[in-house]
Amino acid sequence: MDASKAFAAYEAVRDRLPPAAPENGAPRVATTLADIADDFDTFFLDAFGVLNIGDTAIPGAVDRVEALTKAGKRVIVVSNAAGLPHAALMEKYTRLGYDFASEDVITSRATLLCEMDARRKLHWGLMATRDNSLRDLEDLNVTYLEEDPAPYAAVDGFLMIGSAAWTEARQTLLVQALQDHPRPVLVGNPDIVAPREAGFSVEPGHFAHRLADETGVIPEFFGKPFSNIYDLAFSRLGGAGQAGRTVMVGDSLHTDILGAQTAGIASALISGYGFFAGKDIDAAIDSAGIYPDYILERP
Repeated sequence: MDASKAFAAYEAVRDRLPPAAPENGAPRVATTLADIADDFDTFFLDAFGVLNIGDTAIPGAVDRVEALTKAGKRVIVVSNAAGLPHAALMEKYTRLGYDFASEDVITSRATLLCEMDARRKLHWGLMATRDNSLRDLEDLNVTYLEEDPAPYAAVDGFLMIGSAAWTEARQTLLVQALQDHPRPVLVGNPDIVAPREAGFSVEPGHFAHRLADETGVIPEFFGKPFSNIYDLAFSRLGGAGQAGRTVMVGDSLHTDILGAQTAGIASALISGYGFFAGKDIDAAIDSAGIYPDYILERP
């Protein structure tokens, strides 16, 4: 999927996303986060398109995070990274050169797990990659969804957290199972796509919205642009976090910028990397009607 198709896919599901805030003046254009550092105490950073593209750190991003931290800023990763266990994600950031505290990396996976409550004991069918193991999910009763149709019929609900190994055959089985017997669908990554080194990967949100279209079962989404991940982020800050001094930095209008508006915080859109790299970002903003407070060339 390319950027144009991804943008159209997000626009097609706007009725399932939070509403956008009205335009509040033209975005302020700057080069890097250093140019807006004095305006904020806390920086929520998206991962893909801000910290890294796939398994490659964005040039200058490691130094920028270090400089913000040394300046006394609180830097927190707020990411729809549901496919990897938390420990594996921390290992990845260390390989890329980042030095984040474990509690300062907040994901949609963690958000989903925090909000499952009494549903933890239900039997869940799991969309995930076996290679990533069940770390973080040990206390859940889950069965991987693969080619055998039996688990699709047997489980109490479905968890969609990683789509790297998902296939059209599995999607067909899931659609049929929900048409036969509607059950809860919890989505640990609302992203439709994510930027990679060689284009865009298709993420769980893509398949979740297709399910909704084909079955009428509306999934519960955990992660940006929904408020639950921001609630978790501010809970980690405790009394130190103030919405008026916090900015969300990301590469996507429909997740990062819309999510920031939902959370009542400022937003900064990265134009040179990720979703809109090489694209007409002003036209995209006007088309979507989602207006960031800042447009930055790079982190």
